[in-house]
Amino acid sequence: MKQQTLQSELVIEGIGLHNGLKSIIKIKTAPQNSGIIFEHEGTQIQALYSNVSNTQNCTLIEKEGVTVSTIEHLMASLYFKGIDNAFIECSNPELPILDGSAKVFLEHLKNIQLKQQEAPRKYLEVLKPVKFEDESGNFIELSPPTTKGLHIYFEIEFPSKIVGKQIFDNLVTNQVFEREIAPCRTFCEKYQIDYLKSIGLIKGGSLQNAVVLDGESILNEEGFRLKNECVNHKVLDLIGDLYTSSYHILADVKAYRTGHYHNNMILKKLFETTDNYTIL
Repeated sequence: MKQQTLQSELVIEGIGLHNGLKSIIKIKTAPQNSGIIFEHEGTQIQALYSNVSNTQNCTLIEKEGVTVSTIEHLMASLYFKGIDNAFIECSNPELPILDGSAKVFLEHLKNIQLKQQEAPRKYLEVLKPVKFEDESGNFIELSPPTTKGLHIYFEIEFPSKIVGKQIFDNLVTNQVFEREIAPCRTFCEKYQIDYLKSIGLIKGGSLQNAVVLDGESILNEEGFRLKNECVNHKVLDLIGDLYTSSYHILADVKAYRTGHYHNNMILKKLFETTDNYTIL
């Protein structure tokens, strides 16, 4: 498989989830072996795990004091659209939240022509189990692949019956991503929204870009898009974060009640030694 970039510029606009301001991104063609590069205020930031400086509520990359946040949904869409190299110009330090999922990003990307490049795509195959576990017992583990792809087992468990215990367990193909993962929106409890608003965050948050739970009920009139929308959204975030490795990862992934922080830490552990992986 050869690397790919965009044939022409793609413009997507919306609002930032936390600052509530207009956010326009221009996704442009980039040379082979460039990877995914974000630009804001004249500073270019490679979408690499080593540039992640904050994982609270989203994945934020930083360089020389300039930040770009909430990159995970777009990153997951670029991964499964097969875009290896792109230059992304951002008007706002936050990417547009759109509907809180990757669905709109993916729809835009499906309508753009891609250009095949000469260099081969970069694949990373996990050779040895690598695990990160926090003090609460939540963990993520990468293991050698049982199939030539990315297989994810993800388990979440919440006290409310409306979410409860949910499990995603599947080989993530393009079809699985588009049908089961990309449409799944970010979710939170109403009390979390009240707190975040009290400290000046989620100014752009609404029922149009998040699933809001209130005890045993859901505030969105349309309800869930999929039965297991909550865990599937966690899988979406995981895929986007794994792409900050700059590789298409071949591995079996097992995650239990994890988030952006754990996703970043497992990549740091993976790259601690070349004994953990091989580049294909």
